[in-house]
Amino acid sequence: MRTAQKSAKGVSLYSRYVNRPAGRVLAAAAYRAGLGPNQVTLLSAVCSLGGAAAVALVRPSWGLAAGVYALLVLGFALDSADGQLARLRGGGSAAGEWLDHVVDCAKITVLHAAVLVSFYRFFDLPGEGWLLLPLAFQLVAVLIFFGGLLTDKLRPRNGSGPRPRPPSTARAVALLPVDYGVFCAVFLLLGSEPLFRAGYAVLCGCAALFLVAFLAKWFRELSP
Repeated sequence: MRTAQKSAKGVSLYSRYVNRPAGRVLAAAAYRAGLGPNQVTLLSAVCSLGGAAAVALVRPSWGLAAGVYALLVLGFALDSADGQLARLRGGGSAAGEWLDHVVDCAKITVLHAAVLVSFYRFFDLPGEGWLLLPLAFQLVAVLIFFGGLLTDKLRPRNGSGPRPRPPSTARAVALLPVDYGVFCAVFLLLGSEPLFRAGYAVLCGCAALFLVAFLAKWFRELSP
């Protein structure tokens, strides 16, 4: 399984040292169970969308916070496991990659929509303007996901380019605020409305700042 890992370049510390190792264990278990990568992707979708549904349908509490966090983290680890399993079995397919990205997009979109529903149904908000926060966070998250994905597809592939630099620890630390695993951790605060709103707002602000930096970087990389 150690040989079935992606490069650590551009990956936060959480994904490098927590999510990918957890995904490696789950990929090995799935392999022993005879599951295919697409089945693991669907399991990831069930966990992630189940956590989002709980956010939207159940009144916030500390018990809900623990349950939602467990589902989201498991879904994220399974999202890493499907790719590792595909590489272990000799490589993935275009259909598998498509399914993985569709599930990722659905997960991002639905989770912020669930927060909006929870805000409206259960939270005693200081003002109605707070209902705009999940919409703004959703927009930022989708743009980061889609922009990064499209940039990777459009970036020129030069086989004779310079030798890639080793992964940067400083960059891995800096990327923590926009790591999905760190975002999952904010749901541990669901037992306290003020703490959850504050944590969610801080991560939204960080994501917005990173989006500006990412867009400038990606546009510069693709410009002639």
